[in-house]
Amino acid sequence: MKTLIEIHALQNFAPSNLNRDDTGAPKDALFGGTRRARVSSQCLKKAIRGHFAIKRDAGFFGMDELAFRTKRVQEALTKALVEKKRRESEAAEKSRLALAAIELPVKEDGKSQYLMFLGQREINGLADIIDAKWDSLVEPEVGEEGAKKVAKSKKQNAQGADPELRKALEKVLDGGKAVDVALFGRMLADMPEKNQEAACQVAHAISTHSVEREFDFYTAVDDLKPEDTAGADMMGTIEFNSACFYRYAVVHWEKLVANLQTDGELAAKGLRAFLEGFVVAEPTGKQNSFAAHNPPEFVAISVRKDTAPRSLANAFETAIAVKKSESLTTMSAEALVKKAKVLQGAYGGEGRTFVLDLAGTQSDGFGERAQSLQELLDKALSAIRA
Repeated sequence: MKTLIEIHALQNFAPSNLNRDDTGAPKDALFGGTRRARVSSQCLKKAIRGHFAIKRDAGFFGMDELAFRTKRVQEALTKALVEKKRRESEAAEKSRLALAAIELPVKEDGKSQYLMFLGQREINGLADIIDAKWDSLVEPEVGEEGAKKVAKSKKQNAQGADPELRKALEKVLDGGKAVDVALFGRMLADMPEKNQEAACQVAHAISTHSVEREFDFYTAVDDLKPEDTAGADMMGTIEFNSACFYRYAVVHWEKLVANLQTDGELAAKGLRAFLEGFVVAEPTGKQNSFAAHNPPEFVAISVRKDTAPRSLANAFETAIAVKKSESLTTMSAEALVKKAKVLQGAYGGEGRTFVLDLAGTQSDGFGERAQSLQELLDKALSAIRA
């Protein structure tokens, strides 16, 4: 059995610069032969992870049910060992040796070579093993005819470590039942066997219509400047646009449960937080300048069985064009519904769709209606359990 949960959202943002490229301009892309506004999937996933942190602080998630992305793993391990009454300097050294034993060495500044995505349970588990195997963690040495030489390469460090210790440390790196690792996956370049395949895929958001960049020219004046001095003390431009974005993501339910070590209850909790975050979490780019806080006005969640994922982006292959009296969001929603029905008619598949529609869409019976976001989530989660 393969269960897919797909979420489609239409979100019309006021003038903004939510996700910038290397020049500071709003990201964009060519689609259907015209220029579209774009928000990257990485940006959207970062916003959702920020929503997870808010849910954790509110008590929805436990402290050990989420992960963090960091180069400061040694620091995290040292802190955990200090809490176990180990001396900080010794804890830092033992943490360095433990990481080197599993080919994850840290540099002189205490940071790893690349960002690692680790669950809090994994950090705690590594700290427990370091504490239990304290005397087994020694600097590996290689030599010839009794001469000793400190090993330099990652492989040499790992090969010089106690095999049983290394095996115990590696066993801990199982994803730690962290919801965000289970959803978004991770890659450990030096330990590919510990990679985790993502249970969800998030598309780049694209505008349903063509866009052109606009420029905001600004000036600033020194408040303490003498009154007889004219002119601005700072000036520049900020690029921006305004767009109705189509957003899409899909979650493989069985993969999510497997990634969370068959914990169905935690998977349901994580899925609900993901779907909620997908709707309410916003990119933060230039929001202090634009305050474009515009929630989606059309959201559809489909729960489908034994079928392939089905993005509806091609509903907007021909850019939506509206007259002055027409709503861009409503016209986009009607195009989305039309495309969904065409694809369903051609490819079929068992499933149910639930819709939160604030745009007054002429949907002709598309999906089961919900009056609020919480009702929408309740319906979707009930369909999965059924």
